[in-house]
Amino acid sequence: MHPPVRHGDLRDPAIGDGHTVVIIDGRYHQTPALRHKEILAAMGRGVSVVGAASIGALRAAELQPFGMVGVGAVFRAYVSGEIEGDDEVAVGQEPGGRQRALTWPLVNLRHVLRIAQGEGVADARTCAYLLESLQAVYYPQRSTAAVLAVLRREGAAHLGDWLRERRDRDPYFGDLKRLDALEAIGAATSGRIPPAPGRVPAGMWDTGYHRRWVNEAVTEDIDALILGTADRLAYQQLFDPGFARRWAAWLEHRSHHPGAADGPGMPLAARLARLLGDGDAMPPVYAMFRPVLDLTDRQTVGLLLAGETAADRVTIARYAARNAEMARAHPGFRPEAVVDGESRRVLLELWQVAADRLDAEALSRGLGSGQHAVEALKTFLLGFLADARAACPEEVADAR
Repeated sequence: MHPPVRHGDLRDPAIGDGHTVVIIDGRYHQTPALRHKEILAAMGRGVSVVGAASIGALRAAELQPFGMVGVGAVFRAYVSGEIEGDDEVAVGQEPGGRQRALTWPLVNLRHVLRIAQGEGVADARTCAYLLESLQAVYYPQRSTAAVLAVLRREGAAHLGDWLRERRDRDPYFGDLKRLDALEAIGAATSGRIPPAPGRVPAGMWDTGYHRRWVNEAVTEDIDALILGTADRLAYQQLFDPGFARRWAAWLEHRSHHPGAADGPGMPLAARLARLLGDGDAMPPVYAMFRPVLDLTDRQTVGLLLAGETAADRVTIARYAARNAEMARAHPGFRPEAVVDGESRRVLLELWQVAADRLDAEALSRGLGSGQHAVEALKTFLLGFLADARAACPEEVADAR
């Protein structure tokens, strides 16, 4: 059992080929949601993925043609088109890691109203009107108190009394999501999972976005520091004055040893000439070739981080701690929220280039564009400025 799934969780090395994953709840408001391509990639390497009850049911309905299996009433409602929105299954959760739902999802309220209609507590017209009123309540505010208040306001206080009485007898009354979750877990643990309705095409998930997500998840334990490889690379790209030479050498290596889809190996100049033909003015190779890196490839990492020092890794860890300290002091802070102008100003000074040369300099370091470099620097900006203040407090004060 794991907490609600979020972006990156299916890359857990504990999930191996032949395993079965049951997706029930997921996080999506405060953190990036589990992406479709992540599920496709897991299924592509032999993991059976079952979805039910909440985001699991939604993803299963979307991905059933590609092999994801859906279980339960919520899944069937998504497939049939009876429900469509994410807010049908969304709930507000208790903070602090307990994951207890504090609000009612619409699918549960639909279920309760169907039961009320079947038991003669309310007629079909009243239930339909009440559902519209409940839909109008923003999902994090759809608490039991809010539900009862809506029923009273709409002249259905008797329905609220009935609901309270049923919940007093059974605290899980009306919890359709729970029923579906139990059904899915029972199917998975007993081997009664329905057959997959389709198969994921080979390599369908292999996009530039997915490769970047994979890269973001790569970490290594070095000198008792657990650091993200993508952060280590970005630090070198930004702060190593000689990294442009290292990037050029890696592009040459990549041209001599291409992937299967890139044709035969050849010198980079020959590859550029084949691409553009004979011409007097050949653009820089770094402007023409921008491959997406695979940071799971140890040779690539070794070549690009050849200039990294132990002091660099300590600095990266210290800057990460500075970001964490700021987030504790200012809840909601994220490095990427730093304004572009400040990051750009520091970057231009760091690289000692004019603004109109920012894109070219970034490309020469493998950063894609000046804007990508500006975004990359934000991860390190607070720590870097703190170091600058400590080293030259007078100059920094004048600059600010």
